[in-house]
Amino acid sequence: MTRHPLTRRRLLALAALTPLAACGTAPADTGRLRVAFAAGGSKETLDPTQVSLFVDQARAKALFDTLVAYNADTSLRPRLAESWESDAAGTRWRIRLRQAAFHDGRPVTADDVLYSFRRIADPALASSSRQYFAKVDFARSKALSLNEIELTLTAPDFEFPSGWGAPGAEIVPAGTTDFTAPVGSGPFRFVSFTPGGPAVFRKNESHWDGVPSVDELEFVPVNEETARVNALLSGQVDYAHDLAAGTAARLAGDGRVSLLEAKGTTMQGLILRLTQPPFSDPRLVRAVLSGVDREALNRVALAGRGEIGNDLFGKGLRGYAADIPQRRRDVDLARSLVREAGAEGLAFAVETSDVDPGFATAATLISQQLKEIGLAATPNTRASSTYFSEIKTKGVAALTRTATLPVPTFLNQRFRTRGSNNVNGFGSPEFDALLDRATATADERARLALFGDAQRIVHESGGLLAWGFSTWTIAVSKRVSGVVTAPPNTFDWARFDRARLS
Repeated sequence: MTRHPLTRRRLLALAALTPLAACGTAPADTGRLRVAFAAGGSKETLDPTQVSLFVDQARAKALFDTLVAYNADTSLRPRLAESWESDAAGTRWRIRLRQAAFHDGRPVTADDVLYSFRRIADPALASSSRQYFAKVDFARSKALSLNEIELTLTAPDFEFPSGWGAPGAEIVPAGTTDFTAPVGSGPFRFVSFTPGGPAVFRKNESHWDGVPSVDELEFVPVNEETARVNALLSGQVDYAHDLAAGTAARLAGDGRVSLLEAKGTTMQGLILRLTQPPFSDPRLVRAVLSGVDREALNRVALAGRGEIGNDLFGKGLRGYAADIPQRRRDVDLARSLVREAGAEGLAFAVETSDVDPGFATAATLISQQLKEIGLAATPNTRASSTYFSEIKTKGVAALTRTATLPVPTFLNQRFRTRGSNNVNGFGSPEFDALLDRATATADERARLALFGDAQRIVHESGGLLAWGFSTWTIAVSKRVSGVVTAPPNTFDWARFDRARLS
């Protein structure tokens, strides 16, 4: 098999070959579903705690399972956890596991859950999911039986179960340290994987939630969006992930494919590093927030198919602070703030990448808009395979996107002081205290009101310019059924065990 992502040049070569000759496998009608994703290069791993890209999350979903999963509105549905409950204080959680087995036949037990959560919480792994388990007192947590766990927290947290379904919270067999040929409890078993190359999985005949409808699943790395579309239209793959709004408009009505469009589900934003100049000056943070034209970004970068953002994550989701007034462009205010800060002509880079089909256009447009207020912003393109890891430490302004997550989960991860994915460097004792009060509040209505107060703080000073919410678009071959429209990170997204080939 090829060991490199498909490019336009390689696709031209493949076009002259049958699927059998091109991939060294049986024709597609034997039941192998081929799905094309942008990939992460030679440093890729099947360790589910390391899931920075959507392809990582999709592979993890195929091989492993989580205790819970997210519905489209971020409410929870049981997976490996059959039921759960807390004590009145929200510090002791009891979880009952369903009858499920790993691929090698071992049952999924309480010890596996404890091991997995302890591993995720280990700072040495630098998992973006570790924040969800920061309150777990593992010395006092224990297995009550093979299928019952008691997790003890150091502080009340009535939102704790939301973290069990986050990307990177998959359960692995106790003692697992090597993920070159991983064993999970998911709907597909490991067959082969080359970092930066394809991954092949085979259906798990004993999966607790039913046997997959396809015999095999192959992840094909295709980093360029145009190449993913060409691979789909030429029959080399059956599924093309993550397409730009303009591409979706061009494919609409094409009889060879079906479009799955989850509207307004992915936050598109610009993060400003508050711990470094120039954005250690709050006036320049406010200048950027006031100087960007969100309507124009939606119209151009999202081809008018998205929704306007208000510098907050989670529009339309449970707990989103919809009552905060919409921030509008105010060029005069932005210019005055730049002058007041003595920053006229200040040059800095807007980090971007082709990891998202709309990033390049957005970076160019944001740079043009900021020049109108006196800032000399210039796009700087980084490699897609390392983009999200690089912007954690490099640059002062970077485009970002986040798919569906519970709003409280996002706030804890991205804005809590020293949060596991607090790229902005935001720190506020008042904000942290609000999060603590919220999670310790048993009444959901009162809890969400406190999360709303926390969102007001980050709206003003968090350093996140959430300018829009894009429509998540996937294209599939007409011969594929059973793959449904769903926001990324939710249960139905990348649910390939439900796919069927005609």
